[in-house]
Amino acid sequence: MFYGILNLSLVGYIVMTLLLTHITIVSVTVFLHRAQAHGSLKIHPYLSHFFRFWLWLTTGMVTKAWVAIHRKHHARCETVDDPHSPQILGISKVLWEGAELYRRESNNKETLERFGNGTPDDWLETNVYSSLARYGIFGMLGIDMFLMGIPGLAVWTIQMMWIPFFAAGVINGIGHYWGYRNFECPDAARNIVPWAILIGGEELHNNHHTYPTSAKLSVKWWEFDVGWLYIKLFSLLHLVEVKRIPPKAHLARNKVIVDTDTLKAVLANRFQILADYKDQVIIPVFREEKQKVKGYKRKLFEQLKFALIREESLVDVHSKQRLAGIFETSQTLGQVYQYRQKLQAIWGKTAATQRELVEALQEWCKQAENTGIKVLKRFACELKQYSV
Repeated sequence: MFYGILNLSLVGYIVMTLLLTHITIVSVTVFLHRAQAHGSLKIHPYLSHFFRFWLWLTTGMVTKAWVAIHRKHHARCETVDDPHSPQILGISKVLWEGAELYRRESNNKETLERFGNGTPDDWLETNVYSSLARYGIFGMLGIDMFLMGIPGLAVWTIQMMWIPFFAAGVINGIGHYWGYRNFECPDAARNIVPWAILIGGEELHNNHHTYPTSAKLSVKWWEFDVGWLYIKLFSLLHLVEVKRIPPKAHLARNKVIVDTDTLKAVLANRFQILADYKDQVIIPVFREEKQKVKGYKRKLFEQLKFALIREESLVDVHSKQRLAGIFETSQTLGQVYQYRQKLQAIWGKTAATQRELVEALQEWCKQAENTGIKVLKRFACELKQYSV
């Protein structure tokens, strides 16, 4: 019985470890994150109860606490009230002490009451999963040792470290510090690859912060969201109902005016439009203008390239001052940067009527076409073609 009833080989123990931890990360990303925290999925009660039971065994986390902390993270992202922002607390703190930050915030009753609404509150949740949270992980220890003997202790240890490191550390830490950005959402969220198999698609963190209520985290053809793969499988089995996915822009090629339809499509696809504006307008103008300068100024251009395309709220004061110097050298670059800000300001007018927003978008297109900047004029013409 030293090796348990399974009596596995070394490869067998590795496979078993990866399988058990994989089920846990699927439970976290599908149930806790996408369904409970953001409501992007509706899960069949049978599957939902399995996820709750499995998470009780393998993490000891309480659904209400996890959901509340995550919702607060979105609501207070990159501020002193964010439970685990590496921009505020430092990458080392969040990466290596992420689980401790979670435990600390889980004791904040105000967080639980304000952000934990709508989570399970049945008899099992109250009397077992919440009140006996630690008993589950010791039950998992017993199961592991029964199946795998003494090596099961090592497997259990890895299981207990998996979510604290990869979810609380890697996703919350690296996901807001290193990686690439498809969209300029108003926080520091980034995509990190290749981690899909290990953390269930959660590595596509910039995509998630851009479209937080989407059940699908991938947006590029080459991005792989393993959580979405399981969701599609569960959908085929009628165990999951998908509520929302990222919007897709539709262009009506014969459309030449800005109307209500255009406005709705632009508002729905605003982050993709900003990404297109970066690729189709700012970067081409930047490259052209950089060729006109030499020496120190060319070096300065290259240094400030990322500040030029970054979400303005994420650019520090010093970089903004240096950008102003570049705009004095290149009025064209300053113009296209200013037009991006004007475009963002349109959908930032939350108190404006629909008619006022349509008129503002019409005026933006008209002025953009009259600048004489070819790439900006082409972009304005394409913007008119957006349709729901």
